[in-house]
Amino acid sequence: MNLQQLRYVVATAEHRTMTDAARSLFIAQPALSRAIRDLERELGMTLFSRSGRGVSVTPQGRQVVKLARQALEAVKEIEALACHGGYGTAELRIAATPSLEAGLAGRLLPAYAAMHPGVHVHIVRCDGRDAVVAAIRDDRADLGLTDLPVPADLVTHPLERQEIVLVSPPALDLPSPVPVTRLDGMRLALPARGSLLRRELDALFTRYSVSPAVVLESDERDGRLGAVRAGQASLLWYRVMAEQAVRAGLVVRSLDPAVRRVIAVVHARRRLPLIAQDFVATAERERAA
Repeated sequence: MNLQQLRYVVATAEHRTMTDAARSLFIAQPALSRAIRDLERELGMTLFSRSGRGVSVTPQGRQVVKLARQALEAVKEIEALACHGGYGTAELRIAATPSLEAGLAGRLLPAYAAMHPGVHVHIVRCDGRDAVVAAIRDDRADLGLTDLPVPADLVTHPLERQEIVLVSPPALDLPSPVPVTRLDGMRLALPARGSLLRRELDALFTRYSVSPAVVLESDERDGRLGAVRAGQASLLWYRVMAEQAVRAGLVVRSLDPAVRRVIAVVHARRRLPLIAQDFVATAERERAA
């Protein structure tokens, strides 16, 4: 058994076909098949069930794939230590939606960078929760920052509950908190259709049988905020980002009943690189602070 065979096993499990796995590894498909058959003979077990449409991982194979991933991650960490005498110029990839990226950059990243100045953090920008999950599953990101729920194959570390609030011109006479039913017929500036926040808001409107008067549809937050400054509409926003509205002289009110979502750091169910483990620990310390 060698590291190359372990890489072949993991790639085959991820791609589900020998052809796609070989392409990702830049080797010929017969060479990949031969290496895996040799490993199966050496171990005395069948790792993959073959069919005309591809391969499926056997129960024994799932255990081997899990351990192979852990072994390869450990090798990567050893290589990083050998090359840089520590974390050095290692890169941590975090998938996040645009609405959460600002909070990530403003609070978590400075706290993490203070302890790990040699680690470069790359933000993988994703359009919604599903895209964050896909980035982690495709190994384009080590961690994700998104709202819950996520599929059960991911591990979650809840950080905070974000509240959706109503931001209005100061002249608008409304109670505080604002009953959700008062949104019926209210002039609102909303995100563009199809965006994650818009889908959440549409679900809220459906749940409470309200139909706001849509004045503006835009994914540009500054554009929606500008409509409120001009007295043309109100908007629904996350409280963590509403300080900008307060500084602009606008009024921020909670909804009744309160509308909240849980934000969490998420990752695959496998051993994380040390730099990712440290980021999770930093996020949990910030939550407790």
